[in-house]
Amino acid sequence: MSRAHETSPVPVVLAGARGHGRWHVANIRRLERAGLVRLAGICELTPLTEEEAQGELPEQSADFGALLDSTGARIAVICTPIPTHTDLALTAARRGVHLLLEKPPAPSYAEFRRMADGVAEAGVACQIGFQSLGSRAVPAIRELVARGAIGEVVGIGAAGAWVRDEAYFRRAPWSGKRRLNGADVIDGALTNPLAHAVATALALGGTARAEDVTGIETELSHANDIEADDTSCVRIGTARGHRVTVAATLCAERADEPYVLVHGSSGRVTFWYKQDRVLLQRGGHGPEEFHHDRTDLLENLVDHLATGAPLLVPPDGTGAFMRVVEAIRRAPDPEPLPEAAWRRVPGEERRVVPGVDALVVAAAETLSLYSELGAPWAPRTEHPRYEVSTR
Repeated sequence: MSRAHETSPVPVVLAGARGHGRWHVANIRRLERAGLVRLAGICELTPLTEEEAQGELPEQSADFGALLDSTGARIAVICTPIPTHTDLALTAARRGVHLLLEKPPAPSYAEFRRMADGVAEAGVACQIGFQSLGSRAVPAIRELVARGAIGEVVGIGAAGAWVRDEAYFRRAPWSGKRRLNGADVIDGALTNPLAHAVATALALGGTARAEDVTGIETELSHANDIEADDTSCVRIGTARGHRVTVAATLCAERADEPYVLVHGSSGRVTFWYKQDRVLLQRGGHGPEEFHHDRTDLLENLVDHLATGAPLLVPPDGTGAFMRVVEAIRRAPDPEPLPEAAWRRVPGEERRVVPGVDALVVAAAETLSLYSELGAPWAPRTEHPRYEVSTR
């Protein structure tokens, strides 16, 4: 059991309290009621109301550094636009403030390294907000694989078929952008909304660090009127010798639970990471299903500061994911799908790519890219490959 409750509540400042930040407000308030933290400040350009803050208003300011100083914050939760992550993280680190940094941690590998190296030099703890990696299913699956429950791992697939309406891509100035005002954003399906599928697939295969990735192939496209990708897939070569293929779309016919599929020589494990649900299938046995608890990442960070408990998602544990972000950043701009490849759903203001749901599943099952599965809209030219040095 966590011993974090043995200390006084830790003062926390939240940067970015609207949009997805509302989830962080609710989570901080939950931990506040448990006596673990205290919401000491909120950094927003426009101050929150009491209703938005879900309780008594803490100190508020648009000046992040000044707010950290005035509140005596010990932890900063950063849930701001992607291009701001590195500078805000370093602002906190220079003040000795520990971090929960929302995913994706940075829009490029260079910015990620600047953040991670700066945080390490400052000697502060940093947790990256991949909540799926807080699931206790992750070590449980690793244990199943390690003891040979499914034989040798031959590959890992992941599938994410989600539904997003056109308004989703107008929710913020950076939404659906690859660049904004000359700065990288890289807000695509694989790097932001379905980033957990990528990070979880890499983690389950023991490919968490940057040096564990040997090469990356990308196929990026969009049906919506955006710069970034909303229907894409990536195949990652690993130092362990197996492939990781992740297929995603925000233009599904029907929304489905995303999952990661670990293929073994004598069985397979399916992990629905939003549900913490695991299905083990292997020869000579009936299917076995398991449900696991999840450790909240902010609570884990508080526990780390109080007791020295290991961080669940330190920056180095997301280096492989950031290699994927970099490959997508360096790839040619995503191709717009021809109008014949998508349709609008009446009354829902969203675009659908017919047949993409089945393609996403097939990619995870066969570790294939969309073009190899015969998608009529997939590129017919050789797909870009981003080579990664392991030296």
